[in-house]
Amino acid sequence: MKSVNRSQYAIAALALLVMAGCATSPPDDVDNVCDIFREKSGWYGDAKDARARWGVPISVSMAFMYQESRFVATAKPPRKKIFGVIPGPRPSDSYGYSQAKESTWDWYQRSTGNYGADRDDFGDAIDFIGWYNNVSNKELGISKQDAFRLYLAYHEGHGGYRKQSYRSKEWLVDVARKVDRQAQRYNSQLQGCAEELEPRGWFDWW
Repeated sequence: MKSVNRSQYAIAALALLVMAGCATSPPDDVDNVCDIFREKSGWYGDAKDARARWGVPISVSMAFMYQESRFVATAKPPRKKIFGVIPGPRPSDSYGYSQAKESTWDWYQRSTGNYGADRDDFGDAIDFIGWYNNVSNKELGISKQDAFRLYLAYHEGHGGYRKQSYRSKEWLVDVARKVDRQAQRYNSQLQGCAEELEPRGWFDWW
């Protein structure tokens, strides 16, 4: 009887590990938002919730996440190299899907009351992106559909955007353009699959 119980525990533990791996692994095709939502159960619902709460298009929020982490839950900035070889410190404490800094994440938690939010949780991360872009809209007057300017404010902070610090960073302006193009690409893709992604059947009401 004991050996059977040990086997059951081992199987259960293995199943949990496999489930955890599936939950945190990035999508197979990050360039197609329809395939992302088809593969990752629950992500479309989380994205819709964030859109409903903050008014930021799904395509914009997903384009931000694509740029920041390529949908890797535990993403961190690459370490600086000492003498070009030795791994040094990371340039910031940015982490997770949204690459939010710890201080900004704390601000998000205080502002929303979502104190249990985790940076490596997709639902929390996309809600954070929507929240930050909503603040950018209110504080800076940037349209919630303007992925280009929203990303500049996301990267530089609201104070930096006001000072137009991005003007001396051509590389950042280029990245913001890429985010804008990605948002447009995702938006076009979503128009072809949004209806398919909506829940079907009586069990979706439970």
